Amino acid sequence: MKRPALSSPARHLCATVLATVMMPVCAAATIELGGVKLEDTIQVQGMPLVLNGAGIRYKAMFKVYTAGLYLEKKASTMNGVLSMPGRKRMTITMLRDIDSAELGKLFSRGMEDNMDRSAFSRLIPGVMRMSDVFTRHKWLRTGESFVLDWVPGTGTVLTVKGVIEGEPFREPEFFDALMRIWLGPRPADWRLKDELLGIPAR
Repeated sequence: MKRPALSSPARHLCATVLATVMMPVCAAATIELGGVKLEDTIQVQGMPLVLNGAGIRYKAMFKVYTAGLYLEKKASTMNGVLSMPGRKRMTITMLRDIDSAELGKLFSRGMEDNMDRSAFSRLIPGVMRMSDVFTRHKWLRTGESFVLDWVPGTGTVLTVKGVIEGEPFREPEFFDALMRIWLGPRPADWRLKDELLGIPAR
């Protein structure tokens, strides 16, 4: 038996109710920082990750980039992040045009500043390869991004502007050294460190 079609007012009422029900879900799905939207949850190779924290990197009074840290479960300390098994992701989206070769040098320095010299020396081949990647790109423009993924059994996967850059960096220590740039004892930005770790503003 053919069902009677809903009248126009009834259809409008149904659409309004559905939109009202769905609105909180959609609103809770993302946050926005510096015009950059970050999902509360993402998938990395089929594994759901949650947004541990996010913030904006400032240099003086200027916004440089928006960063977001994703983990399988939340952690509020550097050691908690580094010791946690499973997949991890750091996303960086530019809020201004950046000389990417210079950015690569700053990251190398940030790694060196947050670990002992002998440990850093063992990572130099990977550091040089990462620096070469950023040098080839020359510029990261406003709105462009790169992603650092830790995938167990694979390594650190570097994706720049949506393209995976070469082979993964196999050593777990390399991803940990990268995370220390933002979470270590001498972080790039103390406020950003707290935000990535989900620590309330002091």
